[in-house]
Amino acid sequence: MNRNELVQWLDEYLKIGEYPDPSLNGLQVEGSDEVTTVAVAVDSSMSTFEQAAALGAQMLIVHHGLFWGQPKAITGAHGRRVRFLLERGLSLYAAHIPLDAHREVGNNWGLARRLGMLDLADFGEFKGRSVGVKGRMPDVMDRRELAQMVEAQLGEPVMLLEGGKQEVATLGIISGGAAWDVLTAADEGLDAFLTGEPKHEMFYEPFENGINAMFGGHYMTETIGVNLLGEKLRDEFGLEFRFIYLPTGL
Repeated sequence: MNRNELVQWLDEYLKIGEYPDPSLNGLQVEGSDEVTTVAVAVDSSMSTFEQAAALGAQMLIVHHGLFWGQPKAITGAHGRRVRFLLERGLSLYAAHIPLDAHREVGNNWGLARRLGMLDLADFGEFKGRSVGVKGRMPDVMDRRELAQMVEAQLGEPVMLLEGGKQEVATLGIISGGAAWDVLTAADEGLDAFLTGEPKHEMFYEPFENGINAMFGGHYMTETIGVNLLGEKLRDEFGLEFRFIYLPTGL
């Protein structure tokens, strides 16, 4: 598939231009003209790039790209990363908030569907745009049972702060680093809230606001979207896709 046509499709499908975001979303580094294999990953790193090249990918799609906010000099480790991509004709495409929020292939809606949640609706905002999802579980369950269900989907232990009632029916999800949105979930009367990584300064908030908080890891909660997007590209265009698994433990 032609690279520019694939980029145009991704930009439109993910609505890249509609989200205010510190990430430079879209094509960050331009590589080969033709794409037959796409690698997907959560983070940009030399290890990620080396694995993508070893897999024979012509494009790498990541959640966390190389460029954020202000321009960055192409020197040092950053320069070596960019040079590696250019020398191997490996395109780098980034989708940050657009991939969190997407209703079909996004981290949040995707995980909600994996958990079997019902009555899904927008939840939480990032700079005025909805980013998360809320809904109800198919059955009322013990909060520890819910945490175990999340663990089964993500593949790593979940931290549970038991600040709310033991039996839970409703859940809000915002992947990554949205610890303070536990207050948003409490204000909306949800029984539980799930995000990626905790923050020390919000530890007491679930207990003092009567809500259960779960933390499944910034990395692990954001593996959902890139995999769903890879599956979409495979089904839509017949492209091969490979997921590069490099967990950070955070």
